[in-house]
Amino acid sequence: MTELLRSRTTLIWFLLVAATIFSWEMGHGVGLHDARYAGAAIIVVAFVKVRFVILDFMEIRHAPLPMRIVGEAWVLIVCTILIALFLKSPQ
Repeated sequence: MTELLRSRTTLIWFLLVAATIFSWEMGHGVGLHDARYAGAAIIVVAFVKVRFVILDFMEIRHAPLPMRIVGEAWVLIVCTILIALFLKSPQ
């Protein structure tokens, strides 16, 4: 049982849960007072979670380098585009 609690997968799962709680709090007005910046922060947290899922649960961390580069680039590009569209949109 203690080996399960000390495994990397369990640690990543706890970090994903903590990130979910953090973004939920940000969405309810705790932290940033400007809704646009809070929304952008929530998008960033979501893509940090996506990166962890891709690397650890889809096991891309130990995949060939080109596959890992594609996964990392996808996360970065899509996150950047979504934040730009979110911040550019009229309120």
